Amino acid sequence: MTRFFISAAIKSSGKTTVSIGLAAAIAARGLKIQTFKKGPDYIDPMWLARASGRASYNLDFNTQSSDEILALYGRAYGDAGVALIEGNKGLHDGVDPRGGDSSAALAKLLRAPVVLVIDTTGMARGIAPLLLGYRKFDPDVEFAGVILNKVGAARQESKLRQAIENYTDLPVLGAIGRDNALNIDERHLGLTTPAETGQCGALIARARDAVLSGVDLDALLASAARPEARGAPQLRALSTPDVVLAVARDAAFGFYYSDDLEALEKAGARLAFFDALHDRDLPPCDGLLIGGGFPETQMEALSANVSLRENIRAAIEGGLPTYAECGGMMYLTRAISFRGERHEMVGVIPADSVMGERPQGRGLVRVEETPDFPWPGESGAAAVPAHEFHYARLENVAPDLRYAWRVKRGYGIDGERDGIVIGNLLAGFTHQRDTARHRWTDRFVSFVRMRKEQQINSSLPEDSGAAQTRVGPCVTRNSSRMRSAS
Repeated sequence: MTRFFISAAIKSSGKTTVSIGLAAAIAARGLKIQTFKKGPDYIDPMWLARASGRASYNLDFNTQSSDEILALYGRAYGDAGVALIEGNKGLHDGVDPRGGDSSAALAKLLRAPVVLVIDTTGMARGIAPLLLGYRKFDPDVEFAGVILNKVGAARQESKLRQAIENYTDLPVLGAIGRDNALNIDERHLGLTTPAETGQCGALIARARDAVLSGVDLDALLASAARPEARGAPQLRALSTPDVVLAVARDAAFGFYYSDDLEALEKAGARLAFFDALHDRDLPPCDGLLIGGGFPETQMEALSANVSLRENIRAAIEGGLPTYAECGGMMYLTRAISFRGERHEMVGVIPADSVMGERPQGRGLVRVEETPDFPWPGESGAAAVPAHEFHYARLENVAPDLRYAWRVKRGYGIDGERDGIVIGNLLAGFTHQRDTARHRWTDRFVSFVRMRKEQQINSSLPEDSGAAQTRVGPCVTRNSSRMRSAS
């Protein structure tokens, strides 16, 4: 097995760009590389997936047990020859003061040697004590070497290499110079997504070329190789699809965990993706899923697509089972206000979405179900661990709404509640993750299936015992296409 863990001393050291470049460079060699991101994170995995040509997966101590992390890691690794895991923050940073949820802890769990990416801006001999500290702070962390990033000139690189060679035992695996063209734009929720980046392919190619010219890939891969056998991955049984979920996926909505989409399929759903910016109608469906994203940056185009907005509103008001997270919920409110502009949205939720200058809710959350939670079954956890990250707040909220969750930690909609329930709609700021103790995908698909069966049964003549089939409750106009997940 060849695996390595990309981390850094501090956040914003360039580890994502380096990871993208490494994934693309290794893939360019014809090797199958499987990427992972220490979560929760939606955007970095999008870039890693584009660079590697394979879906990227989140590994998250907040929502997953260690055994689940290892199981997902082993299953996703599959037939790949190389595994690249990108950490978050600095190597030893996290919520747990003892480091139990840090990147270092994940690297140790996966037995993946760490490649430390160091932003060398303004640095020379001082890199040595920094690396010595990281080398000795936790002796159980294995290091493959160092990649020097944002190196100013050949003279600086020479000083850095000499200091590392003279004072440490860490090999320098490469050096990448300063290049503003390698920067991925950042904004209020982090990096821009590939779908919003016009030169996505060119940026990945530039990162790949920077790695190919500055990093010794042979040395890196050799230092990360481990003689270890892999067992056959254990897969959950795949059900025969009996319901269709319309899933919004475009420049506005794209915050989905790869394994959650797979779990929806395993629960018996066929995924029909649609573009909320351009498609005039929903595809024929039995349920609707709208994930998080950046509707505020796309609000003009979303509002201009009046046909789809009216279509979605009619479908939800007609009983279509719908689940919407964060940006998806904002799209379903009356309007979104952002930077002095206001644009009408679907209007099925009696509230207005207003973007603030600072985060309204950010970080790990715990929510507890109320009696109004609409889906069948139980969560399996007294308080569901999840995540939120939103600058938006809801204003002018109807006072008589029902809520699916009590917020035990975090903010949600008002600091106490989250998960608006209107008919068969559940919408909130909380981002759920499908795990062994919280199979939200099974419960949602079961809810969609139950509503579909109820609709079919209610339409059968009383004296008819014949089985009938029909398209689900989605209201569509002139919609004959169906795009399924690959």
